[in-house]
Amino acid sequence: MISPARTDQVIWTTSDLELLSQGEGKRYEIIDGELFVTRSPHWNHQRTIDNICLELNIWSRSSNLGEARSTPGIVFSDTDNVEPDLVWISNERLKSLLDESGHLTGAPELVVEVLSPGKLNERRDKEAKLKLYSSQGVQEYWIVSWQLKTVEVYRRENFQLELSATLINQDQLTSTLLPDFGCDISRLFL
Repeated sequence: MISPARTDQVIWTTSDLELLSQGEGKRYEIIDGELFVTRSPHWNHQRTIDNICLELNIWSRSSNLGEARSTPGIVFSDTDNVEPDLVWISNERLKSLLDESGHLTGAPELVVEVLSPGKLNERRDKEAKLKLYSSQGVQEYWIVSWQLKTVEVYRRENFQLELSATLINQDQLTSTLLPDFGCDISRLFL
């Protein structure tokens, strides 16, 4: 697992983020007290996020059940502060989880991460964030690869997120959370 033993490691907190220089094209996240720093993502990474957000918001407007947002802050605790690529949250849950700073303070129903190149980035999304989102109660987690044009769908089973399907370009993405939502995978990578 990503988190090393805590005996000789600095534990980062949300208040530490305020001391770090913002505006250098870097994104800071804390998972289990460990600081992760990433650079601004690739153009195709952002395009994929926008395409997913568009599809989810088209459905959301017609269903009036919730909304999708890209790069929201989620402050689960002082040592778990992340900025997923995209979330979908129901109207009811949004009312109870949004703080006065405009950050979520608990798990949205759906979280989407689009993979950035590099082993560390992949491990963060596929191990550390999967574990975090699973322990915090996220119902569904999509890990998207714009390079491979795939979507790994994790769904909550027996109190944790489990891989349910790996979808490829010819498949259709659906969700038990989103009644009648359907999107051809190819549309996410236009």
